[in-house]
Amino acid sequence: MATILITSATLVSAGHPLHMTSVDVLVKNGKIEQVGKKVKAEGKFEEIDGKGSYLSIGFFDLNVNFGEPGYETKEDIQTGTAASAAGGFTGVAVHPNTNPPIHSRSEVALIVNSAKGNLVDVFPVGALSKKREGNELAELYDMKITGAVAFTDGTRSVQQAGLMGRALLYAKGFDGLILSFAQDESIAGDNKMNEGEVSTYLGMKGIPNLAESIMISRDLFLAEYNESKIHFSTISTEESVDLIKKAKAKGIKVTCDVAAHNLLFTDEDVKSFDSHYKVSPPLRTKKDVKALLKGLKDGVIDAIVSQHTPQEIEFKDVEFQIAKDGIIASQTVLPMLLKAGLNVEQIVEKLAVNPRNILNLPVPKIEVGNEANLVLFSTDKKWTLDTKSNKSKSSNSPWFGQEVTGKVIAVLNNNQVIKNN
Repeated sequence: MATILITSATLVSAGHPLHMTSVDVLVKNGKIEQVGKKVKAEGKFEEIDGKGSYLSIGFFDLNVNFGEPGYETKEDIQTGTAASAAGGFTGVAVHPNTNPPIHSRSEVALIVNSAKGNLVDVFPVGALSKKREGNELAELYDMKITGAVAFTDGTRSVQQAGLMGRALLYAKGFDGLILSFAQDESIAGDNKMNEGEVSTYLGMKGIPNLAESIMISRDLFLAEYNESKIHFSTISTEESVDLIKKAKAKGIKVTCDVAAHNLLFTDEDVKSFDSHYKVSPPLRTKKDVKALLKGLKDGVIDAIVSQHTPQEIEFKDVEFQIAKDGIIASQTVLPMLLKAGLNVEQIVEKLAVNPRNILNLPVPKIEVGNEANLVLFSTDKKWTLDTKSNKSKSSNSPWFGQEVTGKVIAVLNNNQVIKNN
């Protein structure tokens, strides 16, 4: 990477002496050489104008799906990381919703080796059970020492309480982290959207909030009993926020995240039968969205994720009931969070700092001598997600073809730089 001088950007770094002030940052050979009010570069360098924009450590996504291995037609590591980088992410945790699943050291090694040399750091999340079938524990420790940062069955919720309890106890022995996707399938069934007034109006069977809260209650009891830590992925209901808030007050070692789209869209959007609004967990009510946003501001919800889930057109351009779940979201997380009303300090905390803390990964610092792990972003620049700007192989997004506000200008990591024109 050439010498880079970022000028006149507002630094967002809580605890830094220059937090929320205008700074210049000089990066040479991938390392931060100077941070200050007026920095002068010598010799040949590239200047990136940060006036009116914000500079922070790179975002980190706790929940992405890249398809590889097995579903490379949806996304592979190269296109997935390109989309992540365009969205401001310098690190991602790849979930095991693949074929075969990431359920042994072989698949973990494949991900780690395939992602080497990338601007975006890729961390595999191993499957909790073999083949993600929910019957027998996978090789958790083997995957951990090969590079897995956590364990989950991804979009398949663990239905056996005994298996979840054993996973929590076993992972505790080597400080592993279990991620729980909370949904009781006997209550959720094969239903397609949130249960409520809108599902009744549309004549569509719904998934009640109870399907999520009953599993969160179960897993909180299991975590408390085993004195282990647990993280809940993509919570979506008011009841879930309340349960986790009480658990934290009780001293249970629990963290959680929410998908960006669950902070903005509601089941009202499903009235159009647009399959781009079909996600798991489903879009809930305005009351739930309000509770999720309050949970974020109160510190109950620790992180925000993209839940980037690419699907080929033949799985989305069909009737709502038979369409696959998920949207591509890596590139639109920032616009969604700004539209939801979050400020830049909240965005950096929930999207850059806390995700790394949850996984016990080092949090980059914007200090002289440190590796440059940075994102420069604007809160008011507009752009359109279309075939030209989209970096993913797939296009299943409710934002596709629309102008959005909030743009990532540049991303620096691993002695590389990517700029969005």
